[in-house]
Amino acid sequence: NQSSLLRPKAGAIQPQGGFMKRYETIVIIDPDLSKEAETPIFERVKDLIPQYKGFLIETDDWGTKKLAYDIKKKNRGHYVRLDFCGDGALIQEMERFFRIDDKVLKFMTVLLDENADLDAIKADLAEKAASEAQAAADKAAESAKADEPVEAETSAENSEPTEKKEQE
Repeated sequence: NQSSLLRPKAGAIQPQGGFMKRYETIVIIDPDLSKEAETPIFERVKDLIPQYKGFLIETDDWGTKKLAYDIKKKNRGHYVRLDFCGDGALIQEMERFFRIDDKVLKFMTVLLDENADLDAIKADLAEKAASEAQAAADKAAESAKADEPVEAETSAENSEPTEKKEQE
């Protein structure tokens, strides 16, 4: 009977595009670890998600923050937020991995959306990346044009206050 619980129901939407569950996982890692020691944890998670036919939307590094209470004798923790789509098997495997790894102090997974449209999410990500690239290109072009006049104005502004001080 348990094996029938693990199999998808007939007619259930499969995670091949279309609709999936969207999750958010907050992971608190030992703050004393170097970047080189943190990398294998997130490489493993990034490998797990596609293995279970999931899709990683975003990885957000919040940095080191003070904990409300000590966890494993640590009063600080390095927070990382993972936003992804997947199914229950992916969540079980990720959480199993986090429980086994001593470098992970705490973790929590929350269901954000029961029926997230994966195609719409991918389109939003592509649009966001395109707008960020366009903004970066505009800013680079703007700063290249504005560098020379700004320097001239700055030197003129700096010379005026010294003249006023000399008059006093």
